Amino acid sequence: MNPSKLFLLTAVAMIAFAGNSLLCRLALKETRIDPASFTFVRIVSGAAMLWLIFMLRKPKGVAAAVHLRNAAAGPLQGNWPSALALFAYAAAFSFAYVSLSAATGALLLFGAVQATMILWGIGRGEQLRPRQLLGLVLALCGLVALLLPGISAPPFAGSILMLGAGIAWGVYSLRGRTAGEPTAATTGNFLRAVPFAALLALAFLSKVQLDRAGLGYALLSGAVASGVGYVIWYTVLPALKAASAATVQLSVPVLTAAGGILLLGEPLTLRFFLSSIAVLGGIALVVLNRSRR
Repeated sequence: MNPSKLFLLTAVAMIAFAGNSLLCRLALKETRIDPASFTFVRIVSGAAMLWLIFMLRKPKGVAAAVHLRNAAAGPLQGNWPSALALFAYAAAFSFAYVSLSAATGALLLFGAVQATMILWGIGRGEQLRPRQLLGLVLALCGLVALLLPGISAPPFAGSILMLGAGIAWGVYSLRGRTAGEPTAATTGNFLRAVPFAALLALAFLSKVQLDRAGLGYALLSGAVASGVGYVIWYTVLPALKAASAATVQLSVPVLTAAGGILLLGEPLTLRFFLSSIAVLGGIALVVLNRSRR
């Protein structure tokens, strides 16, 4: 893949990931759609888009016969525990954005995802250098500082939900390391997550609120920002060095914050700015040094 195409596709993937936060916050703030319905539409539309892409990638000719023969055994990958983690992330994500700003939600999500994966590695015996330990402490302090009570503190319930979403996504990412081919695994997990999303929607049936704009944002979040975004990311990931892949993901909270300010009129507080520096800088110290090792 030539460098220009790699850069363009990587940028599109990061914008898509940031777009999930912006679309969800926009839908729950400016339209009538409820978080359970948003979750259901997002997962169903994401599953449909991933399935379509998966089917369009089927091999042709002689290889197609082999593919069809294997289809009876289920060509899709993924598993139910990963699907449950995916659903838990999507549901907590939606309910958190009822009260959180797009920027704060993205920072909490990213921090929780990375902290989950780093702490899991430590629990498995991974040794961190002093600089990495400093980065981990700095990132955790940044999250704590963001959540401390005060006038500019984010809502507590929404913050806890988003931290839960980050932990769920961290678990999903850790399980994905051994899930096989990424697109096939993601498609299978999205399809398996549909029943969970349906049960959530039924549980909140009495509180359903829908409108055309809210449905549109949920469809864009699922089909484009999630479905297409993940496929693009998995396409460019093999061409990125480990350090580069870790670095570009640091841009997602920054892009979300910029979008929240420009598109949603969200304020940039000093607390958020300093917390962002601590969280993103701390995580950068950990993941970049780990990638070099």
